[in-house]
Amino acid sequence: MTIAYLKGNVIEVAKNFSNRMILVLEVNNIGYEVQITPRFSRQLSSENPENFQVFTHLQIQEDRQILYGFATVTERDLFRQLVSVSGIGMQLAIALLDTLGITELVTAIVTSNVPVLTKTPGVGKKTAERIALELKSKLSEWKELPSSEVATEVEATTNTGAMPKPEILEDIEMTLAALGYSNEEIAQAIAAISRDNLLIKNPNVEEWLRSAISWLSGE
Repeated sequence: MTIAYLKGNVIEVAKNFSNRMILVLEVNNIGYEVQITPRFSRQLSSENPENFQVFTHLQIQEDRQILYGFATVTERDLFRQLVSVSGIGMQLAIALLDTLGITELVTAIVTSNVPVLTKTPGVGKKTAERIALELKSKLSEWKELPSSEVATEVEATTNTGAMPKPEILEDIEMTLAALGYSNEEIAQAIAAISRDNLLIKNPNVEEWLRSAISWLSGE
C-alpha cells in the first residue's frame, strides 16, 4: 500500500514522548499521525490551517505503520533516496533534511561537500562520504537531464557564448533538476548567470549553484 499524500485539517503539531515532531492531520474524520521535521513544523501556521496537503512516505513494520510527511514531492523523494543508502535509517534521513534543508543538502551531495553533511547530528565523516558517493550517481539517474540539449540551449541564449566548465555545468544541472526545476528553467538560469564575467572565471561550483538558485528564486 502506498499513500502519496494526505489533505485535511491540521489538528495539532507537537513533539511526542520520543521527542519527534508529530503532525496530527484530520482527513474525513480520521486523525493521522505524521512525523515531520521541525523545519517543516515551523512553516505551519499557528492557526492550524484547513485543507492542508502533506506528501507522505509509509513505513510498514511488524507491529506498526509509520507515516512521514513532507512539504513537497521533491523533499519526499529525496528522503526515499537517503534511506536507500546503506546505514541511513529513517530518523537520520529526517535529521539530514531538518539540519540542512533540501537545497543545501542536495548541493552538498552533488559537490561531495563532506564538512556540510557532517553538520547533521549522527553523521560522521565516513557516513557523509558514503552518502555523497552513493547518492551523486543516484541523483543523476533520479532526475536525469539531457545535458547536451541544456548546453545547446544555454549557448543559444548566452550573448557572450561563455559557458561554465563541463564538470561545473553537470553539477549545476544535476542539483537544479533534483530540486525540481525543469530543463528550460535550468537552461535559462545557466544562460543568465554565465553573463557574469567574474563568475565565469570562478571554479567553485557552490558559487555557481548559489547564483543559479538566487536567479531562479528572483532574488
